[in-house]
Amino acid sequence: MKVCESVQYEKRGKHMTGYLIAHDIGTSGDKATLYRTDGTALRSETVSYPVHYFGHHCAEQNPEDWWQAVCRSTRKILEDIPASSVLGLSFSAQMQCCLPVDREGRPLHPAMIWADHRAVEERDHLIRSIGFDQMYDITGHRPNESYTLEKVMWLKKHEPDIYAGTYKILQVKDYLLFRLTGRFATDYSDASGTNAMDLNRFDWSEDILKAAEISSDLFPELHASTDIIGPLTKEAAAATGLPEGLPVVCGGGDGPCAAVGAGCIEDQQLYATFGTSAWIGGTTKEKFVDDQKILMCFAHVIPGRYAPCGTMQAAGSSYAYIRSLLEPDTAYEELDREISCAPPGSDGLVFLPYLTGERSPRWNEKASGAFIGMRMEQTRKDYLRAVIEGIGFNLDLILDAYRKNIPVERMILTGGGAKGQAVCQILADIFGIPLTVPDHADTATSIAAAVIAGVGIGLYPDFQAVGSFLHMEQKYTPVAEHRAVYQQLKPVFDECYHALEPVYNRMDALHV
Repeated sequence: MKVCESVQYEKRGKHMTGYLIAHDIGTSGDKATLYRTDGTALRSETVSYPVHYFGHHCAEQNPEDWWQAVCRSTRKILEDIPASSVLGLSFSAQMQCCLPVDREGRPLHPAMIWADHRAVEERDHLIRSIGFDQMYDITGHRPNESYTLEKVMWLKKHEPDIYAGTYKILQVKDYLLFRLTGRFATDYSDASGTNAMDLNRFDWSEDILKAAEISSDLFPELHASTDIIGPLTKEAAAATGLPEGLPVVCGGGDGPCAAVGAGCIEDQQLYATFGTSAWIGGTTKEKFVDDQKILMCFAHVIPGRYAPCGTMQAAGSSYAYIRSLLEPDTAYEELDREISCAPPGSDGLVFLPYLTGERSPRWNEKASGAFIGMRMEQTRKDYLRAVIEGIGFNLDLILDAYRKNIPVERMILTGGGAKGQAVCQILADIFGIPLTVPDHADTATSIAAAVIAGVGIGLYPDFQAVGSFLHMEQKYTPVAEHRAVYQQLKPVFDECYHALEPVYNRMDALHV
């Protein structure tokens, strides 16, 4: 157990009784959950905050909103609970942020979050300077405008005064760690999502930072997700209602955390998450290399492991958007039943789920959504099912990249979308493998943060403890007749995208 600076804590083991606090810092809000040490979730509280979208692909948040959400949600879940019974806390958080702060930890600019894609010129500069393949070999990621380093380069060019006054560049959880402990730190999982960390050496990449003309001094000290960063300060204790001196465990990025929360902790285990976005991720002992570069590879929150991942931009958000246009007042449960009444293939209707551009498997920020094959006889249920099928086809293209490297015989499915039985069955039919859904399918990242906290303070010996937090609830097996339909339709889905590629380029050039 590595501890920041000279702070030391005694590992007290399984005899500890009390609670763990997990903060899941998402794009739309912070969900704080209070767990018993046996893995039972006692209560949770979500505090929302906005995203400021503006200009051309700009997305920012006020870091004070994150802090206030942490304070409010923590106080709420501690009602009627002795604060002294809390043993530790940790985080799962959105990644690829760029928050410049001064030496006192004061934000100098709104946080450019993962959805901010303004740094296209900076991405192109890195490709010219380092080379596309070399960037991927070093970092496990493509150079891309969504990553932290490109945003720092943008800041240096467009906000030179702010850049000159910057002491550290922080991720979302890193800022909250500072507010809680007064210390600047990050973990390997978050660092591996910056485009600035060498995944082969687990250190900041001198070659990439030199090409970017960015000093490594701007990035925080690197830690394992399970390291205790420090004790809770007196000021933070007053703000949160937690006891001064509480161990604050580093935590990690939400992508690698999701693997733990899905129970995906063994070598070559895979899981899929269907939330606002969707991804297929996993756990491997070795760095995962994808020759097509469809997939990314993160450092895992499990020390010594890697977390390959292929992420699509708009899954649940595509479904929510279409729902808002067709029938905004209908409950999701009723819509799920309606989807199950539509035929596989949605009566010939194909949906491309590229409403916000796309990462895996397309890596095309110019792509946009489309319905193809529209006819008068199609009804609302066909449109709703086509949306889920389009998301499923897109995820299956991501899964194909895994299939070229490891055997894929089954998967775990998590996320809010896993609550819909029709959704789960469609995905099983498209993937052609059994899908297992845990009982807390929409709380994977919160579970991971709690396990990280428990491992960090010595309550649990290792990440096998996640077995106490979740239990596999339902299994969906592919239906042969449906699978046959989807095997014929998947190439059509792929051809529709490629046919529209030149159209996307022309529309982007026209800014329409």
